[in-house]
Amino acid sequence: MQINIGDHLIIQSYKHDQSLHRIWKHETVIENNDDHIIVANRRTKVVESNGRFWYTKEPSVSFFFKNNWYNVIAIIKKKRITFYCNLASPTLIDDEAIKYIDYDLDLRVEADFSYRVVDIHEFKAHSKEMNYSDKITNILAKQTLDLRNRIDKRLFPFDHGLIENLYQKFLKIEEKHHHQ
Repeated sequence: MQINIGDHLIIQSYKHDQSLHRIWKHETVIENNDDHIIVANRRTKVVESNGRFWYTKEPSVSFFFKNNWYNVIAIIKKKRITFYCNLASPTLIDDEAIKYIDYDLDLRVEADFSYRVVDIHEFKAHSKEMNYSDKITNILAKQTLDLRNRIDKRLFPFDHGLIENLYQKFLKIEEKHHHQ
């Protein structure tokens, strides 16, 4: 599928057992290359697997990597930018959506780039329940270290200026689409 800047896509998050976990209903493509796809939204509807839904409170710029086992969401708050990192399978994109498997292990990164691992209990429970292989567990451990290194060294995408620029690009794309 040819994906162009300005296209609107949905995101589907699955669990290891292939059950649908969560859907983000409206994301705008702002960059797409062999390494990653970057999407953004202002407020989007999120539908949980049980059918319940909610709307995101803040705008975000999300990075879905095609070769790394994580994705990164930059959350744009009034006076600061924080990041939420999901350990997840490399992203697949088809005619339907951006898709990945969520492995429950997450890193929450504050505006000062301090971070903490969250949901470790959920990861351990699902690891047993869904029989994560040693291979996957080892990949996730290595990818967690890679993420921590990126955060510590402020490597892509952990750069507030980059996020601000990408969000401005998103606003221009949306404005252009709105006037067509």
